[in-house]
Formats: sequence, structure tokens, C-alpha cells
Amino acid sequence: MSLDQRCQPLLNVLRDATHMATLDLENWDLLLRQAGSAGLLSRIAIQADALGLDVQVPDAVRPHLTAARTLAAKQRQAVRWEARRVARALSGIEGPVLLLKGAAYAIADLPPAAGRLFGDIDILVPRAQLGQTEAALMLAGWHTQTQDDYDQRYYRRWMHELPPMTHIRRGTVLDVHHNLLPETARIRTHASPILDAAKALADPAGLSIPANVDLVLHSACHLFHEGEWGHGLRDLVDLDAMLRTFSAEADFWPRLQARARTLNLGRPLYYALDTCRRWLKTPIPDRVIAECPSKPPTWQRPLMRKLFDAGLASVHASCASGGLKSATFILFVRGHYLRMPWHLLLPHLLHQALRRDAPQT
Repeated sequence: MSLDQRCQPLLNVLRDATHMATLDLENWDLLLRQAGSAGLLSRIAIQADALGLDVQVPDAVRPHLTAARTLAAKQRQAVRWEARRVARALSGIEGPVLLLKGAAYAIADLPPAAGRLFGDIDILVPRAQLGQTEAALMLAGWHTQTQDDYDQRYYRRWMHELPPMTHIRRGTVLDVHHNLLPETARIRTHASPILDAAKALADPAGLSIPANVDLVLHSACHLFHEGEWGHGLRDLVDLDAMLRTFSAEADFWPRLQARARTLNLGRPLYYALDTCRRWLKTPIPDRVIAECPSKPPTWQRPLMRKLFDAGLASVHASCASGGLKSATFILFVRGHYLRMPWHLLLPHLLHQALRRDAPQT
């Protein structure tokens, strides 16, 4: 059975939202379960409302769509409120404070924001301001929950972010980044061009978001380098929405390719463009993919397609195919391999395995 057949009707609706008008109750049932597992139900519900399809859906489906839209609206309201608290806490920080990913989409009302659900808020600050940023956030109520000495050393010596910070009253989680990829990653990049090109927000004042090309590249490297496949399809839909909108800008494709060269992110960009076009029919010109910097060797591309397809299809059991567990395990190992060299990775995985097996007190 092909990928399209396994993931119907979710893929059909993601490619063309008007397809919802053709669904019967059985297909709606499958769509609701697939979209819910992927974190995309709120997005589909908002599209149905925008297209005036709510009156055409079965009565049993309508409450699910209404609840999904309500959840998305509440989460977006909460993210806006939380972003203002972050801006207030970091008002004395020198240099830009950038919102990343979902928070950036929501605050700037970018295309992926429609129905986007959030787990935490990500920010990017200059590395030189990392200590001052952490101290200011702690004074405002955010504290790391990572008390283990090994974990503290893991984040602060090797990673591109501080240990996640949780607000002591609200329980909201904040990830503070100083780079896009870990210090030990096999792809080496730097955040200074992104910080220099940031666009300041009017509200909340004091925060910025990355330039459009940097938003795309960050999303691409997060998905195809870090490999958090639990939200993989949602992140791919984010990329599709941005590419469809931003490509209307003059010289967007050449600027995106040039930026990928500057940041050394041509490989994840290639995977993002190829996968978006195959899965979501994103209108990307052939020449853009052909001229993408740092393309993988020809022999490697079919293998990586199969692995990425397995990672994206893992969103729901109905999309899965044979060999899914093996493929997702390979992606898990690949993500760690790209993040750390072997002499650090093997002791790290051993430590994690021993800690997982240790009795809990």
C-alpha cells in the first residue's frame, strides 16, 4: 500500500483543504484520529471554517472541529500573554531577543500560526548575553528543573541551549537558545547572521523574530537534523505554509539558497524542500532543489527518503508500514550521531540507559 493510501484522508486534506467537502463519516473518523495524533486537528478545523465547510460536515464531526478551534485560540492567547512576560523580564538585556518557531509564528501572525499548537516557547539570544538572560529569567520566576550534575554539564558544555526553564507559578516552559544546533554537531553553524537580520516586533516591544529565510532554515534544521519525529508532520506543514507564502517575495529562492550557504544548512534545506514537495505538493521549482547547496550524494537520497517517510508516517498507526520501528530507531540514532561525536555520544547513551534502568525513589 502506498504512502498516499495509508495516510488518506489526512494527506489529501493537507494538500487541498477543500477535499473535506467530499468526506463521508468513515473518512472523517479516520481524519480526526490522524490529524489529532499529528497535532493538526486545530489547523484543519480553522481551514474548514475559513472555507465555509462547517455546514457541510456531519453533525457528529462538528463538535470536534469547534473544540479544536477553541483550543487553538486559547493557546494562541496564552502564548501572546507569556511572550509579554518574557519581554518584560528581559527588557534590560543588550542585543536582540528572538522568538523562534511556534511563538514567532503566533506573535507575528505568520502563515503557520493558524491552528498551531504549542508545547513551550523558544527564544534565541546572543551567547555573550546567556548568563545575564538566565539570571533575569530566574528573577522573573523561571527556573531549571534539571538538577542532575550530568544533565547540567550536558546542556551547558555541549548543547545550543540552556536546560529547559519552567515558571514556578504558571508551569510554562521556556527554552533559551544561543545557537540553532549544538556546539558538538557535525554541521557547524552560527547564530550571529540570524541575530543581525532579526525583525523587531512592535508588540511585545523588546522582542524580535528571525527574517523569513531564517525561519525556514531553522524549521528545516530542527526537523531534519534534530529529528523530533513525534511532531514531524506538524513541522513539515509549518514549512509548507511558509514556503507557499514567502516564495511570492522577489528573489526568495536565491536568497534562501544563499542563506543556507552562509549558515551551512544546505543539507537540511534540501531534505526539507524534497520532502515538502513529495508529501504536501509544495510548489517548489525543480531548479531550486537542483541548485540547493550541500545536496546529499545521489546514492543516499532514496535511503533518506524512506527513513524520513517512516518518521513522518509514525504520526498514527494507520499510516505505518512494515519496518517502521527499525526506521524510526535508525532516525533516532542518526539524530544523536549528528548531534555529538562518537567519543561523547557513546558515554552519553550509556549514561542515559543506566539512569533509565535505575530504580526510582
